[in-house]
Amino acid sequence: MRHNKKFNHLGRKSAHRKAMLSNMANSLILNKRIITTTAKAKALRMYVEPLITKAKPENNATTEDGSSNRRVVFSYLQNKYAVTELFREVGPKVANRPGGYTRIIRMPENRLGDAAEMAMMELVDYNEVYTREDKKAAKAKTTRRGRGKKEAAPVAEAPAEAEVKE
Repeated sequence: MRHNKKFNHLGRKSAHRKAMLSNMANSLILNKRIITTTAKAKALRMYVEPLITKAKPENNATTEDGSSNRRVVFSYLQNKYAVTELFREVGPKVANRPGGYTRIIRMPENRLGDAAEMAMMELVDYNEVYTREDKKAAKAKTTRRGRGKKEAAPVAEAPAEAEVKE
């Protein structure tokens, strides 16, 4: 039975697991999208989402540069370029999102070597296909129903109003 076992150990010792999750988190932050197994993606989601929450500007308001949260995140990632990217780019972009910064999309085919289920993990706000703001900005709402009447009505009413006033 697996009572009180909250996370997947992924068949590795703790040092190997922490190093692997750190490397995967660095790749996800720097590349915005990675392809891995479904089990590793679910474990990575639990690892990286608290780090993204620490990078949000509202959580760094206590100090002028957010150095305390930067040190905490650096202790997990061990890569200053990933930490810089996280605090400069990713954190402000997800500032208004209450959580759920990552998306796991299962791939249709399994891995050839061992038939492991593969998944693509990505940062939600960096996918142009699923973002709502791009769709709203690109498409203006138009209807066919009143187009002809609105254009013809002011022209027809304008002379009638002029005659009434005179």
